[in-house]
Amino acid sequence: MNSKRLKLFSGSSNPPLTRAICEHIDEPIGKMNKRSFSDGEIFVQIEETIRGLDAFFIQSTSNPTNDHLMELLIAMDAAKRASARHICAVIPYFGYARQDRKNVERSPITAKLVADMLTTAGATRILTMDLHAGQIQGFFNIPVDNIYAAPIFIHDIKKHNDLSDVMIVSPDVGGVVRARALAKRLHVDMAIVDKRRPAPNVAKVMNIIGNVEGKHCILVDDIADTAGTLCNAATALIEHGAKKVSAYITHGVLSGPASERIAESDLSELVVTDTILQPQHILDTGKVRVLSTAPLLGEAIARIYDARSISSLYELWDYDIDN
Repeated sequence: MNSKRLKLFSGSSNPPLTRAICEHIDEPIGKMNKRSFSDGEIFVQIEETIRGLDAFFIQSTSNPTNDHLMELLIAMDAAKRASARHICAVIPYFGYARQDRKNVERSPITAKLVADMLTTAGATRILTMDLHAGQIQGFFNIPVDNIYAAPIFIHDIKKHNDLSDVMIVSPDVGGVVRARALAKRLHVDMAIVDKRRPAPNVAKVMNIIGNVEGKHCILVDDIADTAGTLCNAATALIEHGAKKVSAYITHGVLSGPASERIAESDLSELVVTDTILQPQHILDTGKVRVLSTAPLLGEAIARIYDARSISSLYELWDYDIDN
């Protein structure tokens, strides 16, 4: 890759992921000074010339979400004013994506608001992973590359499991498309956890669509926040005869009571990617394992810079993420 006109910069959200991406594509991390004033205002200064270059800013909008989002916006504004040729916001975890429509009166559509803010700040392209809702790409008037963690999950599931008794499970009806795609590529069956509340203040009833008896059930989803849905689904699957339940989640938000719920749940293992840097108390549950997205994100960055196809990454679902 001819990278003389490429610069990669790390935000504060996940420096280890940025380092891994840079190592994968053999590029140094750009020099950028980040600090806060005493009142909390964020200051960013790019400490090397980027005039006429392609600048990639790697920053997940994870907790603290607003600080990380503002830091990204300010960094891109600095790059725009420094005459960068192209500015790509690499946002492995795109926060505020869950508010992608008005589902109650007088509510915001924050995914659209963030899209406008990123564009105004100077982004000419967005690279993200497993958007909560694919239609968010339409909120932008600039190119958006939404890549998928599925090749990473497929590789790991094949490596650690006997597929003869594996069943992919969607933890809710909304995730059926994702679960079906993964099950198809693994050539295994799938099931669905259907949860419903029969009346206000009445406990949810968990129904399982599919025969999970004697199966190793693998729950798949894009986001786990407080882990309530995930842990309740695991309990329901065990009650319906599953011999083992694990989960593969792209974005481990894992806030609030998540660590306690995971530790006490029927989940044997929760596998997340490193789009979000996990705090030690999550890792201390003994059930959480982290997979690297650096090879996939690094390859996507290289292809964007070289103007090569990104979609071809998924034409071969046995894409070797180790190399």
